[in-house]
Amino acid sequence: MTRLSGGEAVVRSLLNEGVDTVFGLPGIQNDWLYNALYDARDDIRVLHTRHEQGAAYMALGYALATGRVGVFNVVPGPGLLNATAALATANSLGARVLCLTGQIPSGSIGRGFGVLHEIPDQLGVMRSLTKWAERVNSPAEVPQKLAEAFWQIASAKPQPAGLEIPMDVLESRSEVTFPEPLPPYLPPVDETAIEAAAKLLAEAETPMIFVGSGAQGVSSEVKALAESLQAPVVAYRTGLGVLDSRHYLSLHQPNAKPYWSKADVVLAVGSSMRIPLQKWTKNHTPKLIRIDVDPLSHNKFLTPDVAVTAKAEDALPILLKALEPLNPERTSREAELLELKAWWAKESSVLEPQLSYLKVIREELGEDGILVDELTQVGFAARITFPVYKPKTFISTGYQGTLGWGFPTALGVKVAKPDVPVISITGDGGFMFSVQELATAVQHKIPLITLLFNNNQYGNVQQMQKNVYGGRVIATDLHNPDFVALAQSFGAQGLRATTPEAVRQAIRKGLEHELPTLIEIPLGDVPSVDRFR
Repeated sequence: MTRLSGGEAVVRSLLNEGVDTVFGLPGIQNDWLYNALYDARDDIRVLHTRHEQGAAYMALGYALATGRVGVFNVVPGPGLLNATAALATANSLGARVLCLTGQIPSGSIGRGFGVLHEIPDQLGVMRSLTKWAERVNSPAEVPQKLAEAFWQIASAKPQPAGLEIPMDVLESRSEVTFPEPLPPYLPPVDETAIEAAAKLLAEAETPMIFVGSGAQGVSSEVKALAESLQAPVVAYRTGLGVLDSRHYLSLHQPNAKPYWSKADVVLAVGSSMRIPLQKWTKNHTPKLIRIDVDPLSHNKFLTPDVAVTAKAEDALPILLKALEPLNPERTSREAELLELKAWWAKESSVLEPQLSYLKVIREELGEDGILVDELTQVGFAARITFPVYKPKTFISTGYQGTLGWGFPTALGVKVAKPDVPVISITGDGGFMFSVQELATAVQHKIPLITLLFNNNQYGNVQQMQKNVYGGRVIATDLHNPDFVALAQSFGAQGLRATTPEAVRQAIRKGLEHELPTLIEIPLGDVPSVDRFR
């Protein structure tokens, strides 16, 4: 046994779990944690931000880009509340994020004394946004509860966890023992269900596969399954990159709709299939197979014909093996699907100038570059048209639609992936939610490239006001700074580009720069993607 402070026990436990980066803001309730982090500064990098939401979003980006646990630390009360938009986004995305928050002194919790940063039921707030959250009551409890947090994050459906540690617990010292890291629980594969799924797929004449975030780790298996079935693989937002968009079987969600009308069996791998199951089934309902580690996902929209509760990494190899002796030889659907792709390219060609900018981004990112989307018209167009080549290279907010998430999340992505190009696309509205993190990016030398499409409005809302509400524009016009001068004032590289080719040259300058680059792109009203929903 070792005698340690609570803060020292936290740091030792994080090191035991392989953590090498913590995003956060220090404050009085966390002083003893940062004192311990100082002693471990050669082993754990601390990236301090200018706002708690920045720390939480950066941890989220780190987690989404790597599949590892992104750890952030904030002070209690307002500090935690500032981070909750990011925590809600992490929860909706099934991201591996750990929220470490301070807490007021143990003896004052729940007593309403008006202690600095006190809020009612902080633990309840965390529990509403995480898979698991607890309080540490003594230094001796730290290792076991942190091990439990990491176990919860990794077991079954990955989701965030939270741990609050009162300031007196971080300061006090006691004898501490450290457990071995716990192997995660993963539900066993029901091979009877797998056999039923294989039989349905083998009998299908026009099967389809839908992939979501739960399929990001089974790219090669999905490809093998799709090719053996000659089944198109459909992705939207979090499923992009599972199958290389250049493959003839790879479809973005909107251009899969015509194929849906003749599909007889659909396999969903780690995907909610929210839009197809809510909207497309009104005219046609094929047989449905679901593979998902979360049993609650199976019956959300309709009852599947076969449900397999398992991690895709465990289920798909068994499915491939079970399908092999049953599956008939199939005629290639390459010509048919290339024709469908060509149709979609023509249909979506109205999305200009968004497509021209996205084409430049794709070419400059190269094979391994990562794009982080945002709630802006270029981001919306990217979700339904952008070619994604590899898993975890298109980072999306998913259904949470958290405006302003893109820039700070992309900073976390770049921290996690320093050796590949990372581009954040944002609008003027969303960017100003976290503009202060330019200071963080400069101070910590995070060479993220941010493309800021500036239309001086909350563009998506204003388009609806104009097109749906008869031009009743209210509260959506924006007054903006000179973004180039603003970036330069922080010490970042600030550039302005007015054409796709100028954006290409600006990106290249950003790739050569050791500090962040902000590229402002003036943009007027553009065609909306709403017509394709």
